[in-house]
Amino acid sequence: MAHDVRRAHDGAGPRLPNARGPVSAAVEEYLRGTGSPPRSQDIASASVYGDDLQLALYLCYELHYRGFAGVPEALEWDPDLLRVRAALEHRFLTALRADVPAHDSVEDALADLLVEPVDGTGVSRYLAAEGELWQVREYAAQRSLYHLKEADPHAWVLPRLWGRAKSGMAAVEFDEYGGGRPDRVHARLFADLMTDLGLDTTYGHYLDEGTAQALATVNLMSLLGLHRALRGALVGHFAAVEITSSPASRRLAEAMRRTGAGPAAEHFYDEHVEADAVHEQVVRHDVIGGLLAEEPHLAPDVAFGIEVTGWLEDRFADRLLGAWRAGRTSLHTDVQRGALTGVEHRHGP
Repeated sequence: MAHDVRRAHDGAGPRLPNARGPVSAAVEEYLRGTGSPPRSQDIASASVYGDDLQLALYLCYELHYRGFAGVPEALEWDPDLLRVRAALEHRFLTALRADVPAHDSVEDALADLLVEPVDGTGVSRYLAAEGELWQVREYAAQRSLYHLKEADPHAWVLPRLWGRAKSGMAAVEFDEYGGGRPDRVHARLFADLMTDLGLDTTYGHYLDEGTAQALATVNLMSLLGLHRALRGALVGHFAAVEITSSPASRRLAEAMRRTGAGPAAEHFYDEHVEADAVHEQVVRHDVIGGLLAEEPHLAPDVAFGIEVTGWLEDRFADRLLGAWRAGRTSLHTDVQRGALTGVEHRHGP
């Protein structure tokens, strides 16, 4: 039965995106109050890493962030929708546990992050060496699904930690939220980057452009953050993000300079080079160290969180680089190269 939409709000939440299959279509119809939740057989048959399932899961999770315009806020805890979310989560997490290679220990998982291969490949290396401005803009548009809520998924773990792990995590999150200065909140800095690139800074604006691979990276954060049982994996994810951020940000800052992206675009990544180099030490020694000192049985979960983060990021990178090297857009929607908003880039040619 459709829910009562009379208390729907028209606040700051983004509009609902275009559905990508029967599961996401049914979720959207339920959110609008015009249909029933998706059928279990449709959830069971949807490709686990595909557009339909990943968008449906993203829609469910977004109710815990800013919601959607015209969608009742009370649906955040709607029992029928939570059952749908649980079914989607089960498929996603089960597939990840089966597909992601496992390290023997947290130390082994961290060791892979701390040593960068000389001949490594990846999006940041590509953009720094040969990327074009339209590719930088596509990357920023897809990353906006995370960076405009940066730090929020990780903040959910704070009530689930204590002692050294909690204080270390809170210290890093305080920096992510600007250290008490709203103009330095990292999500604000990314919006400034988007402005330099001529992109729309509205929260959720590029959801239709986001690929299944981009959605999956954000869904992973929400999945781990919303479940107390996965707190160890969330800490592992956080460690992977912070440890790999500094060298990647250095390359992305160079890409911004080389393509003429603009001063705010350069500043966003320059900020992360310095900040995340410090955060890496805090996360390794205080957050992971403090957590495992209190709960050593969570070590396999921490290792899993590290591993699954890199695995999904590699899938995202493969999507981007495969498209760009073929001269095609990497975006989900069929748009012309660089024509994300119809706004001319102000710094480049």
